[in-house]
Amino acid sequence: MQHDVIALALLTAAGWGASDPLAKTGMERGGTPLQVSLTVVFVSVVVYCAVLLARGVALFSHPYWVLGLFLATGLTATAIARLLSYTGVQRVGASISSATVNTRPVWAMLLAVVFLGEAVTAQGTIGIGFVVGGLVTLAFSKGGDISGWHIRDLLFPLAAALTFAAGNVARRYAFTTTDISAIEGVAINEAAGLFGLLVYLLFRHGRDFGEFMMAPREAYAYFVGCGLLSALSLFTLFEALDRGQVVLVDPLSSPTSLFAILFTFIFLREVERVTKRLLLGAVLVIIGVVLITGPQVFTL
Repeated sequence: MQHDVIALALLTAAGWGASDPLAKTGMERGGTPLQVSLTVVFVSVVVYCAVLLARGVALFSHPYWVLGLFLATGLTATAIARLLSYTGVQRVGASISSATVNTRPVWAMLLAVVFLGEAVTAQGTIGIGFVVGGLVTLAFSKGGDISGWHIRDLLFPLAAALTFAAGNVARRYAFTTTDISAIEGVAINEAAGLFGLLVYLLFRHGRDFGEFMMAPREAYAYFVGCGLLSALSLFTLFEALDRGQVVLVDPLSSPTSLFAILFTFIFLREVERVTKRLLLGAVLVIIGVVLITGPQVFTL
């Protein structure tokens, strides 16, 4: 058993589980999804660039296609996915959004079936059933943001899950075919994500971007904390993907929603409602993820 991979994947789950409630708290204090996305990615870039400079790592020693791959995943699975994810946190709450984003292995499997011609197993089909049941339970759980939300708001974390899934598959391919390290990959990934978010900010708000980024200091304090946790979690995820297979890393990093529900129950009871159906929905999603990504017992 790869104990280091297991530990890294579980650290990823705990870190991301704690980061979403921090983001929600900051947005409740006057922040926006774009502000938290930019802050989180900026913190990651600063942290990883500092580590690379301290190590004296030369990023451009790798083939250009590898750099291009991580740049592409940064623009999609970092910039777009984070913005979608934090929009979901704002609309439905950290607990609901986290559980919905955890469906990413379903999309990874479907992408593999469509683009790689992989077979659908009976176990995987059962897993999809659990995930769908979990999403339906979440949708009618009456949990999450106490101000209420619409079922269509789940499209934001669902889209984030799809984008994260595509990014994980691409990153794993790069790690298994080249000698690029996790710290190098995550630095390129986050730098591209920051660039993409800045371009979006300038395109959306033009010369008023400075005014748009104004938010209470208290909100940014939570966003920075969220960024530090996200930076640590992303690094542990990349390290886990570098050392172990996706089928091991993905399910072990999936209990994010359980950590998010725990932290939400402890710290966000005034803005979010944790119900039994919400917890049941999260558990069903996790069971489905384990069935989809775990060892296959039999095939169709």
